[in-house]
Amino acid sequence: QLQFVESGGGLVQPGGSLRLSCAASGFTLDYYAIGWFRQAPGKEREGVSCISSSGGSTNYADSVKGRFTISRDNAKNTVTVYLQMNSLKPEDTAVYHCAANTRRSACTYWGLQHEYEYWGQGTQVTVSS
Repeated sequence: QLQFVESGGGLVQPGGSLRLSCAASGFTLDYYAIGWFRQAPGKEREGVSCISSSGGSTNYADSVKGRFTISRDNAKNTVTVYLQMNSLKPEDTAVYHCAANTRRSACTYWGLQHEYEYWGQGTQVTVSS
């Protein structure tokens, strides 16, 4: 059974940086697109970014373009997906989840939650002074 291990969240001041990591166990992610979503208190979950299976194609929400960078390390037996977050703003505060789309290698329809079959438990990111 696929399980995600997410890490890297925490408390950071506005303008600061964090790097989130998402690793899978019990399953190989080599062939699948991986997305990052976030959910702020009282708001709906929204797509943040997506990376294709090869890492050659990425997508970003307009609100994070130029500040966030998604990447993946397709090492043998272990795939880790990263979300580097720079110039963080208070409105970036949310629980961040990674998710796997096991039906696609590309980020087609990447912002649609129902495209993703497996979800991580989430990691809290708080941006506050």
